[in-house]
Amino acid sequence: MSLKSIIIFASSLLLCCPLHAQSVVQRATDFLNSLTPELKIKTQFTVTDSERFNMNYVPISRKGPTFNDFSEKQTKFALDLLKACLSEEGYRKASEITKLDKVLIKIEDNKMKMADGSPMRDPLNYHFCIFGEPGDGFWGWRFEGHHVSLNFSSINNTIVSSTPSFFGSNPAIVNIAGFDKQEVLKMETELGFSLVNSLTPGQLPKAKFSDTAPSEIITGNKLKVENIEPRGISFNELTDPQKKIFLSLLDVYLSNYELGFSKTLNDKIVRAGINNLSFSWAGSMAPGKGHYYRIQGPMLLIEYDNTQNNANHVHTIVRDLTNDFAEDILREHYQKDHK
Repeated sequence: MSLKSIIIFASSLLLCCPLHAQSVVQRATDFLNSLTPELKIKTQFTVTDSERFNMNYVPISRKGPTFNDFSEKQTKFALDLLKACLSEEGYRKASEITKLDKVLIKIEDNKMKMADGSPMRDPLNYHFCIFGEPGDGFWGWRFEGHHVSLNFSSINNTIVSSTPSFFGSNPAIVNIAGFDKQEVLKMETELGFSLVNSLTPGQLPKAKFSDTAPSEIITGNKLKVENIEPRGISFNELTDPQKKIFLSLLDVYLSNYELGFSKTLNDKIVRAGINNLSFSWAGSMAPGKGHYYRIQGPMLLIEYDNTQNNANHVHTIVRDLTNDFAEDILREHYQKDHK
């Protein structure tokens, strides 16, 4: 398979979302208009507010109202906005991850508490924040709670950034009645193992940098990703079948977004050079023990970590090293306006 064919193959896998960017503005407006004045004050921030960069994915106190605060109608408008920014697959993951708190309530007997005394596990405790005014200008919004952090930015009715984006799953594989061995991030795990185990004895030492997996994704919830050492085996050192697995794995992450942004990010990666991407691994090469991998390139970093709870607790994140929180786009926008 030629490189051109592989790139076409990867692009063809992107899932289509039927909603267009224009509808994102409309859905955000409908959501805001559905809120009471008290809820709207809690929801809306200026686009320059530091809260826009306050990304996290653990159970902590957050700003912004949650599903606990919404009426049925407000919940519908909130979910319509989320659906407009994700593919069907991305929305499935976000929805199923929120419901995993029901599993944790059963496992932990609902004894875990937040600092304010509220339950730590709550499938409705997911927050909505809007930054700026939805429209033609620059604005953004965030959907966030335990194991989900989705950060969107838009200008000229187009989503220009959807990173950082975090999806986690605890348990990674559910083993209690009523959930039928559910595995929300199944493909992220299976394709990672498939790729590392396809490597030859000559390739593996280039990809595997440690027998012990990091205890967490290395970037955590840092505002700016810096000093991440390039590691791994480069794309152009892989065989054609391995390249196919690599690109399928890459697409699992890119296809979480609505089609327009998925294509934009894919095109950006291609321009930066597919051959400049690398794959690295640490830890066990079989399920059941801690393992970690990352895909890395000039403008892209994807991390996957599964070490907690006897390697049954997955964290994943996608970072655009040049445009997280739309910093690059916003800089250009301000420079143009100043001129």
